[in-house]
Amino acid sequence: MRGYTLLLFVFALLMGTCLAENATTGDAKAFQEALEEDGFTVQEGRIGYLDLIRLCDLGVLPAAYGNNPSTKYLTCFVPPAPGLEMPELFSRVSAALGMSQDASAFWTLSPDEAIVFVGRTPPECRYFSYDHYLLSRTYGDETRWIFANLADTVNNLVINTEGTPDGAAGDPFDQTTLIVATADRGIDQRIRAAALSAGYSGEIFNTLVFPSSMLRMGSDESSDLFLIVIRPALYKDPQAGEDYLNDPPAKVFRVTPKETAELDPYDYPELRVRGTGTTEFDLLADLEELRMAILDKYSGLNATELPTSIAVPFGSDAIQRGVDALGPDNDACYLWSSDQTVSSPTPPFPDLAQYYDFLRDPAITLGDDIDEFIIVYGVNHVATGKATYSNFALYGADLFNGVKAITDEDFNGTAEEYLPDNPDAKYLYVYKFARSCNGDPFCYEVPYGVGAYGIELDQPLFIAWRSYLEESTKTGPSYSEIVYDRAIKFD
Repeated sequence: MRGYTLLLFVFALLMGTCLAENATTGDAKAFQEALEEDGFTVQEGRIGYLDLIRLCDLGVLPAAYGNNPSTKYLTCFVPPAPGLEMPELFSRVSAALGMSQDASAFWTLSPDEAIVFVGRTPPECRYFSYDHYLLSRTYGDETRWIFANLADTVNNLVINTEGTPDGAAGDPFDQTTLIVATADRGIDQRIRAAALSAGYSGEIFNTLVFPSSMLRMGSDESSDLFLIVIRPALYKDPQAGEDYLNDPPAKVFRVTPKETAELDPYDYPELRVRGTGTTEFDLLADLEELRMAILDKYSGLNATELPTSIAVPFGSDAIQRGVDALGPDNDACYLWSSDQTVSSPTPPFPDLAQYYDFLRDPAITLGDDIDEFIIVYGVNHVATGKATYSNFALYGADLFNGVKAITDEDFNGTAEEYLPDNPDAKYLYVYKFARSCNGDPFCYEVPYGVGAYGIELDQPLFIAWRSYLEESTKTGPSYSEIVYDRAIKFD
């Protein structure tokens, strides 16, 4: 088998890309046939919208798990391994999302299997990435929701595509790419050989490594559950983004060897290093001036300054401690308006009658009085060069349902009103959450009475901030180099 694979690989190198037939996904049929000829069972899945708010609102899942309201995530819906049935909960998830119930966003993976994405990357946007997650793990008789990322992403600054061959500088948007998600080097090489024989360029291949040394891979009830998330954020052309979301020009396959393959597992991949040595701390005096200006403007009201801390653990930390990481991404920093890092063990999954019991301090609500609102302010991390894009969002603290995200595009130029004579005001921002904005252009009216799509008047809430992708490091900013964002509740 290995000799045949080598011949297939050499033949493909000689043939180049002349066999590709479809400008969107290439000759996916020829690719599938080549995989089958090399001894794989190939099952086609789907790519669809992972609407966590909808799943929460319908009661299919007990929470929205910290959804990002400014980004509609896509995910790979994957069939179960050959010969296995789809668990009932997974079918419910697929049905609620309008997808075929023969494939699920949640799936197990054996150490010699792979999930393959082949097709076009998102249209031009501020950021996109492909990321893989350990979704849940069984500890004895208890299964916990972990939602921890496994390693670095394949993002728009590092991806190999036709527009960025072998990671060269170029245009990564709306380009053909191929991504193999697997734990095994040998399986990866065989899949690449099959792709080459079907006419795909070897310069567009990427690997999402499932580090089997820290995972429980397999297909039985004690095996880990996994998820792949595709994050396109802030499209240049919103309609093009909607078109991509509604009909992603790509295919996804589950690839399983018919005979047990000799394992050649990948080592844990080397991670990109955060931090440049340059900080935002020279802006602390300006931020304090902005704080005083805000407090002075609303001096007739009670002011409660909310604490800010790192919101979620790194994925490797959550996996080792068996706690919920809420789906972090190595390309981002996450802050929230609490003095606790999310660390509580989750209830047994999939017991949908229970909700997370996260630590929330202080318990903040937002009433409908005209003098009750929340001011969010801080350093614009995009303006300082620490992020490619950033946002903050309002969340219900019991469901972790994100209702509205305000992006750096929305708050550019909002601090000048408070600091008209300060030249550093361009690096700062101010924004308001209220039930009634009374014509304030830099304000969002928070809805209620609409289930998980809003926040009730008596529902505890919090603010969460995300800052994505420092360009020079091609990964998330360092927490030690950014000035933490802030919020004040007035009433």
